[in-house]
Amino acid sequence: MGVTGNPHAGDVKVAIVAESFLPHFNGVTNSILKTLDHLRQTGHEAVVITPAGSLTGELSGHGVPKLYQGFKILTVPSMPLASYPEVRVATTSVSRLRKLLARERADVVHLASPFILGWQALRAAQDLDLPTVALYQTEVPSYAARYKMPWLTQRLWEHVRAIHTGADLTLVPSTFSYQQLESLGVQRLAISGRGVDTAQFTPRRRSEHFRQAVAPNDEVVIGYVGRLAAEKQVADLQALADLENTRLVIVGSGPLEDELRSLLPNAHFTGFLSGERLGEVMASMDIFVHPGASETFCQTIQEAMACGVPVVAVGRGGPLDLVDSSRTGWLYQPGNLDELRSRVSDLAYDDAKRLAFASAALSSVQDRSWHGIGQQLLGHYEQVRMARIRH
Repeated sequence: MGVTGNPHAGDVKVAIVAESFLPHFNGVTNSILKTLDHLRQTGHEAVVITPAGSLTGELSGHGVPKLYQGFKILTVPSMPLASYPEVRVATTSVSRLRKLLARERADVVHLASPFILGWQALRAAQDLDLPTVALYQTEVPSYAARYKMPWLTQRLWEHVRAIHTGADLTLVPSTFSYQQLESLGVQRLAISGRGVDTAQFTPRRRSEHFRQAVAPNDEVVIGYVGRLAAEKQVADLQALADLENTRLVIVGSGPLEDELRSLLPNAHFTGFLSGERLGEVMASMDIFVHPGASETFCQTIQEAMACGVPVVAVGRGGPLDLVDSSRTGWLYQPGNLDELRSRVSDLAYDDAKRLAFASAALSSVQDRSWHGIGQQLLGHYEQVRMARIRH
């Protein structure tokens, strides 16, 4: 039994342990916010435990909100990652997390993209006999080479294996990531995708005003949305820089922004966008490109498709499930920038094909609701709780 002694189905309290959270916005943060929204809508309770913006203690969030949807946000000491200061690395202890989890009387611990804080929280939950659901969302080991530390890759995969063999259940977002963890010997796996907000991301938000501003001669707008960091391989878009009658639009921020502005002087950089403005800019693109080869899912691909924008993405990881190559977009071989250029050109210079792909892309995501994903997650929480009680 866990510390709550609540074996019955019904209201549940979830402790979400997040390696990153607001104000740092990324795919992991977005998924957590959607989970919290669903827990609030369905009458459940939650608490979030996440790194603070400083080396100080629990009550000093430094930019991290104290509440979200009425749920408490608890912060633990952290320090910045040297190569990416916006990313905070928790410096807390297992014993401190054990005290937090016991005090909050959670029924289940949700480990959001666990790596450092998540590993410590897993051990704390095991000490308390609390069931755990881990969400594999970030292929951290593949970042080692991108950040010039290839000797760490194998050790990082061993750490990933330790985390996910220790969790009661690991949810993976794609077939590729399922096979990846299965090959490491992780057995308790289930696929759980992502929803898409079709009110925020819709062709109806297409803005002729934005298009006139960035492509005044009716150029084909080729867009990217995401962090401007090494693992996203945004520099590969240089292969598209001289395509005639096109305009490259790059949405996002990150440590490589200045370098990319120099590398792509003719591209239009919007900076970080969110909400309706992000939906408007994505819907105003003609082709969406994602060159990152280490995506476990790639939510921005779904969002582009919901806007009726065909996709060209690298054929590895999450995009393999999302892009139906030759119907909703194109996949290209990892590292083959000539093929990237060819696939984008194919859509840029064939209006009829581009419109057909756009229509198919839009249709492919219409039934992917966040409500359905949230209900599946509640079922997984109940599954691990009941399994723990039976044993």
